[in-house]
Amino acid sequence: MTGTGLAPKKMMREMTALDPFRIFQNRMSRFFDEDFPFAIPEETLSLKTWMPSCDIYETENEIVVKAELPGAKKEDVKVNIENNILTLSGERKFEEETRKENYVRVERKYGEFLRSFTLPMTVDANKVVADFKDGLLTITLPKKEEAKPKPIEITVK
Repeated sequence: MTGTGLAPKKMMREMTALDPFRIFQNRMSRFFDEDFPFAIPEETLSLKTWMPSCDIYETENEIVVKAELPGAKKEDVKVNIENNILTLSGERKFEEETRKENYVRVERKYGEFLRSFTLPMTVDANKVVADFKDGLLTITLPKKEEAKPKPIEITVK
């Protein structure tokens, strides 16, 4: 017996240890990468597109969206609300003062980005405030007055 019968089990253990979403994402990136199969997809992807990380939380009076945009400039970022969809878009440009040929590895993502979030009907789109400081975009979405919780007094009869 050569031990090859155990190879499929070992392969399955290795596959389940990996994140299935990440495997699917990598395969889809490779499939749609215009340079494939002659380029390493994760390396070429870093100069084409990226997606900023976002935190979203809700308070009694508002919904807050925080997006990490390190290296992006305020003028390269757009915030839009249309049909109850909040859209963050823009571009983080590659630093041109250093030539690409001098880089050994580029891991930070550059290029255009787009994130969209469906907002609840309780958001007052006319009072939205966006603040950009130190690479962090904070969007405050106030709730409509009728959507805010109201205490109800209990009477005893």
